[in-house]
Amino acid sequence: MTSRLAVSRIQLSEFRCYEGLRLSLDSSPVVLTGPNGAGKTNLLEAVSLLAPGGGLRRAKLGEMARSVPPTQNGASRAWAVSADMETPDGVFQLGTGLDPAALEQGRERRAVRIDGQTQRGQAALGRVCAAVWLTPQMDRLFLDGPSARRRFLDRLVYGLDPDHSSRVAAYEHSLRSRAKLLKEGKGDDKWLASIEDSMVRHGIAVAVARGELLERLRRAGTMAIGPFPAARLALTGDLEDWLESLPAVEVEDKMRAALRDGRGRDATYGGAVVGPQRSDLLVWHDAKGQSADQCSTGEQKALLLAIIMANTRLQTKARGAGPLLLLDEVVAHLDAERRNHLFDEIVALGVQAWMTGTDRALFEGLDGRAQFFRVEDATLTLETTP
Repeated sequence: MTSRLAVSRIQLSEFRCYEGLRLSLDSSPVVLTGPNGAGKTNLLEAVSLLAPGGGLRRAKLGEMARSVPPTQNGASRAWAVSADMETPDGVFQLGTGLDPAALEQGRERRAVRIDGQTQRGQAALGRVCAAVWLTPQMDRLFLDGPSARRRFLDRLVYGLDPDHSSRVAAYEHSLRSRAKLLKEGKGDDKWLASIEDSMVRHGIAVAVARGELLERLRRAGTMAIGPFPAARLALTGDLEDWLESLPAVEVEDKMRAALRDGRGRDATYGGAVVGPQRSDLLVWHDAKGQSADQCSTGEQKALLLAIIMANTRLQTKARGAGPLLLLDEVVAHLDAERRNHLFDEIVALGVQAWMTGTDRALFEGLDGRAQFFRVEDATLTLETTP
């Protein structure tokens, strides 16, 4: 048993560029260095699939299969990721992949197994593993639309509230079902009202969980830590405004009425007039009083890391173990002071961080404190450190 969350063994089959990989690890940080295209990010993506969600690329299931010449019938290939996960509650065997049985029926479905038992969905993974990541694709998180910011926030919530992923999935399913009925003009009032009741129940729970996390982060520390800036966070949206000023039962009635009255509009334009899918995460550089989207690229990266590390500290205290941290090509954008402070905090918190980069020298601050692998052509070689 360990006081941290860590992958002690991971095995890949037919995943991305890996025909097969078996890797044994200790609980210290993992550093993957090598040229672009060697398979570093693919391995991080595999690790990210040990937690609920679509992984750090949000790719379709079939896209994760190893690229090979087309088979005669053009069928997709099943892939699999399995791992031994050390947790404060013991060691769990996790497995996920493209379900071969579904493929035989012409469908793509993700299978999830824990200790050899098939699970009904991905939410079960959240009770064992939490993972947070930062990738180059997230560099525009503060500049692009709000959907990516909502996903980022939900990922932080999962680590402290594993049931959040089930609520998000249930809400999105009801949202899609209602949109389909409205578009086709097939739903009667009772049918639509039943779906809207589900949207109200799950949607308000999603908004409340997001708000509770932000409040805990405010109390626990998005304050400046070392050379990283303090991030000030807020949620904006109708649900958030209502929850701030009205009792929960009145918010339920208000959302239910808004959905009922908005059916005509939603039938024409899609979506829903109200719900957690219309909320946005607002972030400011606290010392400057400046919105994150107005900050420099370097400041935005530092703000993201400040939020992630604040969440890691909070989760470590609340659950006894922080999440897996997947940091893809992150340290190259940090100056030496921030880079070394990040390394020191990762080691001090006892989290297993997976970090990638092309330049081995950038990670010298972790010499003797991490396990280093050279990655080339989907092959990993353990490196000795000074």
